[in-house]
Amino acid sequence: MLTEQTPKISVRPEFRQAAAPEGKDKVFELNGIEVLYGGVAAVKDISMEIGRREVTALIGPSGCGKSTLLRCLNRMNDLIPNAAVRGELLYRGEDLYGASVDPVQVRKLIGMVFQKPNPFPKSIFDNVAFGPRVLGRKDGLDEAVEKALRGAALWDEVKDRLKDNAFGLSGGQQQRLCIARCIAVEPDVILMGEPAAARDPSATTRIEDLMHALKETYTIVIVTHNMQQAARVADRTAFFSVERVDGSDPTGILVEYDLTPKIFTQPSDRRTEDYVTGRFG
Repeated sequence: MLTEQTPKISVRPEFRQAAAPEGKDKVFELNGIEVLYGGVAAVKDISMEIGRREVTALIGPSGCGKSTLLRCLNRMNDLIPNAAVRGELLYRGEDLYGASVDPVQVRKLIGMVFQKPNPFPKSIFDNVAFGPRVLGRKDGLDEAVEKALRGAALWDEVKDRLKDNAFGLSGGQQQRLCIARCIAVEPDVILMGEPAAARDPSATTRIEDLMHALKETYTIVIVTHNMQQAARVADRTAFFSVERVDGSDPTGILVEYDLTPKIFTQPSDRRTEDYVTGRFG
């Protein structure tokens, strides 16, 4: 069960008591983040703060680095050959890329739900129980699975078929199953890459309603191309664009980051206005 205490990602005992920087309730603080693949910058100069128990949306045209930045937040870029992250990325005041930080523990506290549902070729029950089992939990699995499925608004639809193969679920149900699998290990943050992409309107509404419910407990960061979705679900929105200098490879940049209503109704940058009004992108 999550508590008000700061989760621990390193071996240093004092980190659990660390306050958010400057007394604010920040979960992430990014200072000059740059991500390179094979020495070529995919994103650069990204500085922003992400607040606790908010939904933060990353929007912008294809290739602007939204997904690249999302993967920085739980060190998934570590798994990509020739990827490098520069700058400072703090998670609750702790250097997420510090030498003492265990990336596996990072990914437990900062879970990821991918754009395409990726259930394991196992039963519905075993999909949700997978994480707790890996972490060594043997008792109370039935309760843990039910709690996670309820948290993902899926329990009532699958409670009588927990032994069925997860591949028998619809696409929207599989996405909610992956969310249940994520929250079964009780993370602090949930990252979502295009969580409702290619879903029908009913499934999209369910997932958006679920995000509203989940932010009561979790901090959520989503990547979306659907601006209407960002406007509906996000507390804050970051708009990214692409910069080319003298014919160089395109590099993602953060143009503007603010409260969602301001981004969509009174943006400070003309590039943001052009994007949200459909003039480009």
